[in-house]
Amino acid sequence: MDETATAAPGTDTASMRDEDRNESGPGPEFGPWLAQASILIVDDEPGMRNFLSRTLGPRCKRLEEAADSTEASRKLDEHHFDVVILDNIMPGKSGVEWLTEQREIGFFADAILMTAYADLDTAIKALRAGAVDFVLKPFRSNQILNAVARCLDRMRLRRENYVLRHELRSTSDHVLLRDKLIGYSPEIQDLRETIARVAPLPTSILISGESGTGKEVTARSIHALSDRADKPFVPVNCAAIPTDMIEAELFGHLKGAFTGANHARDGLFLHAQGGTLFLDEIGELPLATQSKLLRAIEDRRIRPVGSEREAPVDLRFIFATNADLEAEVEAGNFRADLFYRINVMQMHMPPLRDRGDDVLELAGLFMNKLSKQLGMPPVVMDGAVRAGLTRYNWPGNVRELRNLIERSLILGRFPPEFRDDAAHSPDSTETETLDELERRHIMTMLHKTGGNRNEAARRLGVSRKTIDRKCASWNGPQE
Repeated sequence: MDETATAAPGTDTASMRDEDRNESGPGPEFGPWLAQASILIVDDEPGMRNFLSRTLGPRCKRLEEAADSTEASRKLDEHHFDVVILDNIMPGKSGVEWLTEQREIGFFADAILMTAYADLDTAIKALRAGAVDFVLKPFRSNQILNAVARCLDRMRLRRENYVLRHELRSTSDHVLLRDKLIGYSPEIQDLRETIARVAPLPTSILISGESGTGKEVTARSIHALSDRADKPFVPVNCAAIPTDMIEAELFGHLKGAFTGANHARDGLFLHAQGGTLFLDEIGELPLATQSKLLRAIEDRRIRPVGSEREAPVDLRFIFATNADLEAEVEAGNFRADLFYRINVMQMHMPPLRDRGDDVLELAGLFMNKLSKQLGMPPVVMDGAVRAGLTRYNWPGNVRELRNLIERSLILGRFPPEFRDDAAHSPDSTETETLDELERRHIMTMLHKTGGNRNEAARRLGVSRKTIDRKCASWNGPQE
């Protein structure tokens, strides 16, 4: 019998079938990622392909077979695979030779080499070719399943670490509100409803709004409610990446593709595989990169720098900008075809000044979180401070509010310009209108209840909707 036909000597065909039956189903012992994996089997022996297919097929999301290196190369051009299981001894060229060749033109998977000859020379060549693991024939199904599980765990950790490092590098703010939208203003309520409608759809989304209004928070909310919630969410600040590096950061590169490229690296597109890619400040992309981005969006394929092969990607795109992209198109700074391609569904983030007393709820959240982080006691937000916060125009939006709360915690008090003492002085009641008196009374009750509108409404003997309506009218855009 030849090498692959004796894939599991000591285990006859009947016992192989028994083992497969006993281990059917994904099984927690091989990790949660196997059920989501895409695997390619490359082996010229039908018996081995059949054995691996019966072992892996019921447990993974996608399984493809190739009988030779030519067919394997074609399948790599057509689909993305997480793991390639490769026989070393094949007609024409060995598995190590084929893998070395593929690495040079772009190989975007982890490779497991199967071999019957575990000599040191083969092991060294396999590692140099980029194989991350190899199994010695004969082997049982749990051995190959464990090898695949190790590959998937290593891949997941590598991608998570890369994305986390990228986030730490690209953001200077500690975002406290990254997982939810805060507030009950009509604008935020409408935004939540829109998010719930578009999240399950594959549609690309453009989020517009001033800087600091929470565009990334909205993007994360869309991802969390989508069918990709268990896959990566990769945020990219296009304005923070140097122009000469942005293509390599987004699409990746091969070893030696440019000066300093000492090893191959996957780009952010591949690290977001299966999940959501959030491109913030899209208007800051150079025109040359805009052209390549348009092709990637339309074809769902990317070409890493220095690669001869395109890599298929499965992504949901969310874009964000604080610029007027239509004006940028007219000025020749943004491609018209890209604008019309990404502007399928546009969501506008309301500025903080238009969100009523959401500012008080946000201020309370920041005060609670930051006081614990800094180890300082919270600063009291009395009626004068609360009135000052709602009166202020907030040109820097939520980010400016967060910085104000941190500064106030450090100083132990709010700046004088954020204290509206005149509105709460005893003399002011002499000329107060009925509407002003009503407003002061409700705001005082909200202060006593810590901003809890339900409790304030109960104590005042009115409905929650009345409180919401009054607050919205007092703190609307006219102020």
